[in-house]
Amino acid sequence: MIDRNSDRQEVPVDPETGKPYINTLAAVAIAPSGTGAELSEYVAQAVGVIRESGLPNETNAMFTNIEGDLDEVLQVVRNATYKLASQGYRTGVTLKLDIRPGFTSQLHAKAELVDKILEQD
Repeated sequence: MIDRNSDRQEVPVDPETGKPYINTLAAVAIAPSGTGAELSEYVAQAVGVIRESGLPNETNAMFTNIEGDLDEVLQVVRNATYKLASQGYRTGVTLKLDIRPGFTSQLHAKAELVDKILEQD
């Protein structure tokens, strides 16, 4: 049983790999430097790599959020960064991780919980 208020959860094991599944939410922004004022074309390249990964994700005005096992999420961030860096661009990455073993499907659950709390007020 998952307890949202517990500081510690059981770490599930992925039955396919036998490895612990460390659920991770990432907020990532990847963009080059020195390419001008408009970065959308470059950001779209990085977001394309993230979307092709198959991990749950969504893009907003500032970040792309990704959810999955820690190793998978970090690999996707690396691949998206490499998309720009391998073209010779100095590339900046802003990354925030929320690592919460035992949880899944948090990409939308967090926002839904906040909405539920606000509706009670």
